Amino acid sequence: MATSGTCKLQGHFTLNGMYQDGDLLIGGLFEIQRYLKVFPELSFRTEPKIPRCELFYMTSFQQALTMVFAINEINNNPNLLPNMTLGYQIYDNCLRLGVAFRGATALVSGTEETVSDLNCKGPPPVIGIIGDPGSTHSIAISSVLGLFRLPMISYYATCSCLSDRKKYPSFFRTIPSDAFQVRVMVQILKHFGWTWVGLIYSDNDYGIYAAQSFHQEMQLFGYCVAFSEILPNDNNPIVIQRIMGMIQTSTARVVVVFSASSLLIPLMNEVVLQNITGRQWIASEAWATSPVFRTPRFQPFLGGTMGIAIRRGEIEGLHDFLLRIRPNNDQRNDIVQIFWENIFGCSFETKGKGTDVEQVKKVCTGQEDLNTTNTPYTDVSGLRASYNVYKAIFALAHALHDLMQCEEGRGPFSGNRCADITNLKPWQLVHYLQKVNFTTGFGDHVSFDKNGDALSIYDVLNWQPSADGSIKLHKVGVVYEGAATGMVLTLDKDAFYWNFEKAKPPQSVCSESCPPGTRRATIKGFPVCCFDCLPCGDGEISNTTDAIECTTCPDEFWSNPDKDQCVPKEIEFLSYEDPLGISLTTASLLGTFICALVMIIFALHRNTPIVRANNSELSFLLLLSLKLCFLCVLLFIGRPQLWTCQLRHAVFGISFVLCISSILVKTMVVIAVFKSSRPEGKGAMKWFGAAQQRCTVLVLTALQVVICAVWLSTASPTPYKNNQYTRSKIVYECAVGSVVGFSMLLGYIGLLAAVSFLLAFLSRNLPDNFNEAKFITFSMLIFCAVWIAFVPAYASSPGKYAVAVEIFAILASSFGLLVAIFAPKCYIILLHPEKNTKKAIMRREAQNK
Repeated sequence: MATSGTCKLQGHFTLNGMYQDGDLLIGGLFEIQRYLKVFPELSFRTEPKIPRCELFYMTSFQQALTMVFAINEINNNPNLLPNMTLGYQIYDNCLRLGVAFRGATALVSGTEETVSDLNCKGPPPVIGIIGDPGSTHSIAISSVLGLFRLPMISYYATCSCLSDRKKYPSFFRTIPSDAFQVRVMVQILKHFGWTWVGLIYSDNDYGIYAAQSFHQEMQLFGYCVAFSEILPNDNNPIVIQRIMGMIQTSTARVVVVFSASSLLIPLMNEVVLQNITGRQWIASEAWATSPVFRTPRFQPFLGGTMGIAIRRGEIEGLHDFLLRIRPNNDQRNDIVQIFWENIFGCSFETKGKGTDVEQVKKVCTGQEDLNTTNTPYTDVSGLRASYNVYKAIFALAHALHDLMQCEEGRGPFSGNRCADITNLKPWQLVHYLQKVNFTTGFGDHVSFDKNGDALSIYDVLNWQPSADGSIKLHKVGVVYEGAATGMVLTLDKDAFYWNFEKAKPPQSVCSESCPPGTRRATIKGFPVCCFDCLPCGDGEISNTTDAIECTTCPDEFWSNPDKDQCVPKEIEFLSYEDPLGISLTTASLLGTFICALVMIIFALHRNTPIVRANNSELSFLLLLSLKLCFLCVLLFIGRPQLWTCQLRHAVFGISFVLCISSILVKTMVVIAVFKSSRPEGKGAMKWFGAAQQRCTVLVLTALQVVICAVWLSTASPTPYKNNQYTRSKIVYECAVGSVVGFSMLLGYIGLLAAVSFLLAFLSRNLPDNFNEAKFITFSMLIFCAVWIAFVPAYASSPGKYAVAVEIFAILASSFGLLVAIFAPKCYIILLHPEKNTKKAIMRREAQNK
């Protein structure tokens, strides 16, 4: 209030809690009275009445007392925060967000009625808050505290959403995130081959976010969620019965539950009433260690449950401290009185007396002996959440200690300044808390990652029957995430207790069968029912109903269209009955016929100048070799046999060499004749007469014969059944045997063709009377173009089409040579016989001169 220079508290909350003064205070929020049976109605006309919490939870009170114990231990430690005393203000949140928020507001704003500060500024009453244990509460409270960068360290809030540093910049926790817990659960499911599971989760941030992560992780591994049900917050019996019906009718025998034990009790009571057995329950950390379900009543139904539990720790001296607690009359410590009344069944308030002068309740003296009690409050054999509280307090203390050890001028803040402990800013403590790093007396390392999350580690528990009929917790494994190794899961298989038939993990039973020709989707050999039946792959069959796997057909067999029988594979080769084979055969015979026709024309006109020019013998030899080139195509068509495989390339290679050799000699004759017509070269034809021409052709062809003989004798081509092109067919082809031999055969043809083309090109401008070089140049150009294009086309063509490509190259190049060389001559012989006379040739020669 500006006129008085003071700030006045606008409201005051009545909260149950504990208090101890100190130089600096640490706040705490705990679920000490977990069940809220009576909550006032909100009329929005009058101020709401104070809610009343009931059913005191001893385990949570132990956790609150662990905070008190840790602060006392720090105050008595001369090496940690010397010359400083820590105090505390602890509130019970009563398992309600409204109460938790009131407690957080009281911790941050204080409870003093007035503050003598005109601007209402200065450090908050507490330097940080330990809690809240609930994810929903932590999300709401941390959203507000984050605006002021007040550190909040939860010991039990696991929602993965709290790892968002942008939304919750000052939130830390000493418990792993649910993101890691979900991954652990799915790894356990994978370990046992449980691929078909049910999911139940609470209707709050903890359950919803965990369920979302669980669905995503299951999909990542290809596993399936048979059903996904939400627990009601109001214990609605209709919803509980619907969930029970789903559990009973589902074929899934594994049920994963993300929920606090308080919300799960109505469902588990129904499990007992309806005698539902034979289910493998997987418990999240929120109820894996709950004593509520570990009674003889639940043992036949929940025995064998597997739980993910917070890392167990030991705190020396805690048990004796818990036994020394005593109530007092300080209203700021009223929660201790409530605890005392619950554990001893007495009351500090004297009730009215009845007619028989008996007190309804005995009066508490405050001197009752806690050693005579046996409750979870004094049980320190399995400290888990309490151990997290212990680590949270020490993390805050170590951060504060590091802050106080700062040397001025070497600080982490602007201008190398250190924090002022008399005017401590919350964000300064957050800076040191982010870097905290220490080891507990139990040997556990404590630090936070960039998101404020603690090191990821869990114990894996198995609920096993004890001698008194109740359930005991048995540690059967541990899981942690290493910086270099990733998740490491270690399980002791022999230590498990299975509460179902034959003591084996349950397998999924699918409600619908898969017909023959299909199979059930499986993971690690277990069927996955949520996937559709998968058709058998090509070459696979299944003859039985609901087969788990398909059988692969033998190499030379393939599955029929129904995928229920293996049939012989189709054998593919270029046959004479194939349309492509018929076309190529027709082209081959047509080429052969044209060659024969040209030979007849040349034979009938063998004495004419056109035929006699440039050695008619070479022309007939060339026509014969072209005829062989056309006919060799027939060896490539039909079912491959040993003799056809051996002959096809040999005949092809020799025929083409004979052809190209003849063309080469004809070109050389053109050059020799031209030179002999000039004065300086009159003797040229003497050295290149008919005998020399024949000899040259024979020698050049003989070299190809040698290549073929060596190739066939060392690595002969053989018939080969090829399954690589198409798995459903057998491609019957000729394997070349030796790639080197085949390459030499083609290379030699290419060399002769290149030399012929070069000589013909150089002699293309010689006088027309004697010059065939222009036609030879054009023919060799076609020949080279065809075979250059052949190489990539052959390499990329599968099966019988590779053979067709080779045949096409043979036919195309043969027709090119035939047409380019002989068509002009036949044109003159048949259509212009007047040009095929000695007189006409002499007249042309005179004109050229």
